[in-house]
Amino acid sequence: MDRHTHLGVYGLVQWQHKVLLIHKARGAYEGQWDLPGGRLEFGEKPEAALHREIEEETGLTDVQAIIHSTESNVVHWVHQGKPEEMHHIGILYHVYLKSDSQANEIRKEPDGEDSLGADWFTLEQVRHLSLTPFASHMIHGRS
Repeated sequence: MDRHTHLGVYGLVQWQHKVLLIHKARGAYEGQWDLPGGRLEFGEKPEAALHREIEEETGLTDVQAIIHSTESNVVHWVHQGKPEEMHHIGILYHVYLKSDSQANEIRKEPDGEDSLGADWFTLEQVRHLSLTPFASHMIHGRS
């Protein structure tokens, strides 16, 4: 069985009692709803990676990020027909829009990479979604 560690940055973007989630296009969490974020590029600072990932996946460019915590979990999944274990480590942030006007301009279409699109959800709507562990932790306080 292949085993690897994945380190990423993820942000809970909040606006008017709603949270912004992306629909996962691939990977161990394919089909689930996740926080915008992803892998750090070589030499990239975590907060810079978060801003880059949020822009790539949602189109938002003017946000404020405040570090919340780090979390990790082990995910068992099948990748290209082979069982795999991934130790997923996330640096988690609370993210706020600096301008309300950009909330209506999020990218709802796929980014061609990891996201099938982003959307705003109320906490009531979130209860009916399949969330990734980091999204569940940040929204509900559990993994």
